[in-house]
Amino acid sequence: MSSKQKSPLSRAIGLLATAVPSVVFVVVNNASSLWLALAWATATALGLFLYRLLRREPLKQAVIGLVIAAVCAGVAAITGDARDFFLAPALIPVAAMIACIGSLLIRRPLTGVLLNRVVGGPADWHEQRRLSRIYAITTATAVAINVVNFGLQAMFYLADAPAVLAAIHVATGPIFATLVAATLFFARKEVKHLTPRREGEVFSLSAPESDPRQSQS
Repeated sequence: MSSKQKSPLSRAIGLLATAVPSVVFVVVNNASSLWLALAWATATALGLFLYRLLRREPLKQAVIGLVIAAVCAGVAAITGDARDFFLAPALIPVAAMIACIGSLLIRRPLTGVLLNRVVGGPADWHEQRRLSRIYAITTATAVAINVVNFGLQAMFYLADAPAVLAAIHVATGPIFATLVAATLFFARKEVKHLTPRREGEVFSLSAPESDPRQSQS
């Protein structure tokens, strides 16, 4: 199945799959030991990657999940603390916040940079007031989500609650998938209204001016 043929359900399942190693880690860590949990989490991520590879599915999400699981396992193995499995993912919202805020400051909202071509928007989307506003609002929403995400992860990291950290990790994917879906919906809706307006502007600019002498005759 190509990436163009993927349904919203397939994308949601793919996002959830990237969080499966975290769930496996918490379950095995509670039932057994840290080292066995690290082994199972890494093996699960590798298994998901091989499964998609054999099915010839898009590997982007599987690769991301494999890399995140490897980094998380490496950090926890070095420190010997189960909660440190979630230390690296806790830093991702910080990077996302910086990227989103920076894009808003230069008036190139990040959701527009990433999704404008997907919705078929114009190259000068940042100069289109209504379309740019949609991207600005959804980018600002992403900032708010990341602020809450980081705050919750920091709080439960300090509280040494790996199970809650895993739940936050699982919930993050669907939340951002919903934000992306909302951005695509409203941006496509605006692009459909924008196209006739732009065609009208082009027509008015290209229409020949009437000759004053003809109007006097």
